[in-house]
Amino acid sequence: MTDAAAPARPPKALNARRSFWLKQLHQWHWISAAVSLIGLLLFAATGITLNHAAQIPAEPVTVERTATLPAPLLERLEAFPAETTDPVPDAVARWAADAFKVRIAGRPTETTADEVYVALPEPGGDGWLTIDRATGEALRERTTRGWVAWLNDLHKGRNTGRVWYWFIDVFAAACVVFALTGFGLTWLHARQRPSTWPLLGLGLLIPAVIALLFIH
Repeated sequence: MTDAAAPARPPKALNARRSFWLKQLHQWHWISAAVSLIGLLLFAATGITLNHAAQIPAEPVTVERTATLPAPLLERLEAFPAETTDPVPDAVARWAADAFKVRIAGRPTETTADEVYVALPEPGGDGWLTIDRATGEALRERTTRGWVAWLNDLHKGRNTGRVWYWFIDVFAAACVVFALTGFGLTWLHARQRPSTWPLLGLGLLIPAVIALLFIH
């Protein structure tokens, strides 16, 4: 005799579909977690340091170096336009790389009749290089503000170059996959975890209330 109170079992097709999605979501969740783990730690930590930038002391350190452009290269600059933003000739860029360990090839300049100026911003610091067009005297100045400022600029993508620019895009995409697959897993397990939807609602409600009431 069949027990009328026995719970009905879900159809096999429904179980198979649920198992398929659980397997897929688990796989993409751990893959995206592995790809984005270090980036998440970095961006979470620098979110705190950026939020407290005024309370974190930073002692700027400025270093100046000088050198003299060889006469043959100085002659190359004589043919350079009196006012231009064109990069310096390749030979001059190679000399700067040897003398100052800087890469100015392809960088725009602020050239006048008196000097060539190349801005050299970098994460966590700033710098520049000038070359006197009359004497060939070159001055390289570099200012750094410590590793916290360097990490903060990585967070913002400030003066970090194209490779880091693409890394942020790939990292952000991995985070989106991580979040969406996490939501999918939460959805599938919500029936066994009654606190799921209240907690998700709280996660939405808290920033919404702060934004509406405390951001002016």
